Amino acid sequence: MDKGRLEAFSDGVIAIIITVMVLELRPPQSADPAALRALIPVFLSYVLSFVNLGIYWNNHHHLFQAVQRVNGRVLWANLHLLFWLSLFPFGTAWMGESGFAVWPVVFYGSDLLLAAIAYFILVRALLSLHGADSTLAAALGSDFKGKISIVIYVTAIPLAFLDPWLACALYVLVAAMWLTPDPRIEERLAHKGR
Repeated sequence: MDKGRLEAFSDGVIAIIITVMVLELRPPQSADPAALRALIPVFLSYVLSFVNLGIYWNNHHHLFQAVQRVNGRVLWANLHLLFWLSLFPFGTAWMGESGFAVWPVVFYGSDLLLAAIAYFILVRALLSLHGADSTLAAALGSDFKGKISIVIYVTAIPLAFLDPWLACALYVLVAAMWLTPDPRIEERLAHKGR
């Protein structure tokens, strides 16, 4: 099965998710710049979600550079990931509008955790299809960042009940870990092309 349709569909869904998020940003009722102060939590939650979606889009793109084919299992795993990403606008709006209250921060972290697990499942489905000796398997290695991200989310979610801002700091930490795309896939593909 050709991977091109899966990539195009995923790109489209992520673009729509970003569009929905930005449409949720509402300008203040007042023309006074001081009115923007009340929107700081909304804007901060939007930035965090935009960065996370960008990270998923970027890593999805890099991942599929090393993929030769897909099957039904991969298609469903990819839809599973897109489902959790599609909830980002809701969690973003709720967290921002509540001023980072406990339950919205817990919901947001849970969505981040479930998206990370879904990405992990997608990677495993691709590895199962391509085999342990594939370029993909060699490039991904042990996937330490993927595993540690899940551990940090699992730690941050209950921490939100004690301090939502500390939980958000851990969400930012995971995003910061992933901001630089993992060069292993590109390096493996370049090495293979020589």
